[in-house]
Amino acid sequence: MSRKDPLEWEEVNVDHLIKNEWIDFRVSRFRFPDGTEFEPYYSYSRRDYVVIVPVDTDGNLICVRQYRYGLREVTTEFPAGGIERTDGKEYGGDKDINAEDALDAARRELREETGYASDEWTHLLTVPSNATVSDNYAHLYLARNCRKVSEQDLDDTEYCSVVKHTADEIEAMIKDGSFQQSVHVAAWLLALRENL
Repeated sequence: MSRKDPLEWEEVNVDHLIKNEWIDFRVSRFRFPDGTEFEPYYSYSRRDYVVIVPVDTDGNLICVRQYRYGLREVTTEFPAGGIERTDGKEYGGDKDINAEDALDAARRELREETGYASDEWTHLLTVPSNATVSDNYAHLYLARNCRKVSEQDLDDTEYCSVVKHTADEIEAMIKDGSFQQSVHVAAWLLALRENL
């Protein structure tokens, strides 16, 4: 039996405020290492997802522009999307059960959102999406020498356009705040280490 970390909190109560096929939104009471308890702590479960930094055969970065309802604006970002589950849920605690492989999801999302494909994939990192309030993970990939193989194949609620940018343009957008997805910025910085 492994020893408990002395900084670990103990969840003593949890209520599921919303629990459906899309999200499990919870409020919890925790006991701290000194024995005191506090609530409310809000957290949620969503499905794991992939973010792809795609580079075409000319060295351009393939991005998408789409409306993000959290920000209430159209953003420029890399292709990304959820890892599909075979049990019909959009979230879950069984990370390795009933879920599509992350690389397969990355290949699918790149093709669906952009119409591009690649045979040269590098896994950059798997990182918690937002460890403060969520239990899902982002799987970050670099896709080199992407080539156009089809038209977009978007979901019913997806409306996005494909745009290409140079590395300098991506850097400028990050600096001026117009490339806004934090995990996508992390993917970009990791991709740069791979000598795009």
